[in-house]
Amino acid sequence: MAKTARTPWKRTNPRKRAGKASKHLSAAQKSAAKARARRAGRRYPNLVDNMRMAATKKTAKTKSSKKTSKSKASKAKSKTSAKKTRKRTAKKAKSRKRSASAREQDPRGGLTAAGRKAFARKQGAHLRPGVTKRESEMTPQEMRRKGSWAVRFYGRAKLPPLVDGTGRPTRHALSAHAWGEPVPRTVAEARRIAAKGERLLARYRRVKARG
Repeated sequence: MAKTARTPWKRTNPRKRAGKASKHLSAAQKSAAKARARRAGRRYPNLVDNMRMAATKKTAKTKSSKKTSKSKASKAKSKTSAKKTRKRTAKKAKSRKRSASAREQDPRGGLTAAGRKAFARKQGAHLRPGVTKRESEMTPQEMRRKGSWAVRFYGRAKLPPLVDGTGRPTRHALSAHAWGEPVPRTVAEARRIAAKGERLLARYRRVKARG
């Protein structure tokens, strides 16, 4: 036969068995237990109503603890979600900026038509495509433009880097392609383009002097 559980008042206090101090009901709990006993027609104090009040206290505490944990988890989730949204937004903005920059810059050197329009919109300057004609086909104004560019870019005392760490030409070096010149990789090659610019400017001045 199955062993029947003994009634609580016939069992020893489990807290005493475990060597722990007994917990007592608060004044409010005792008052509630007394009212419960009165409604049931029981004398008070009694173990049944006291146990019920003690169990109610535990249940309320557990619910409160669960609610607090749930609230903390919800806040943490909300923070994580907000952080992810910010990262996603920043990534999209960066991607759009990179894509706009790619459309505006010719990978071979110089700016595209879209890039020149964007520059005009931001800086108010009206850039024109580089002169790629042969010297014999240039107008005086084209000689002046190309000569001025060559001296300004490759005739300066200290040149910016012409190749990057991997040996590829920098944007400064690639600008030569937009003007119909070979992309310089060394200072000597850059100086040759500057010397050509000086010759074009000298020729432009002679043409202007002749009237």
